[in-house]
Amino acid sequence: MAITQAVANSFKGQLLQGQHNFTAATGNVFKLALYTSAATLDSSTTVYTSTNEVANTGQYVTGGGVLTNVSPVVSSGVAFIDFADISFTGVTLTARGALIYNTSNTNAAVCVLDFGADKTATSGTFTIQFPADTSSAAILRIGNA
Repeated sequence: MAITQAVANSFKGQLLQGQHNFTAATGNVFKLALYTSAATLDSSTTVYTSTNEVANTGQYVTGGGVLTNVSPVVSSGVAFIDFADISFTGVTLTARGALIYNTSNTNAAVCVLDFGADKTATSGTFTIQFPADTSSAAILRIGNA
């Protein structure tokens, strides 16, 4: 079992078909689900799955939490999107990674996040802090090779 950070291959094709709208307030609904180290998630992941997802605890429930979109931007030839940081309070959990997926598009996988190691919260808050919303750091970027 392994979690490998990647943009889902299926997402790349769906993006060109206009199936994902990241516009803040009016776009699709995206969620982030947390997974244990027993999960297998990578670029071939196509949809959300509850297999090896972190169990319900505190504010975290199966399916994860809704992400707040930050509208897409194009700067210096790079299009990019970010999300506001998300926190789950009152939780006791251990997660190795996460899946961002689009609930407005049949739970289609967007990308897999690998935390690099198990991350734990005990009767506390578990926060996913997204990188800066810039052309060189945002969580999703499309640019020149």
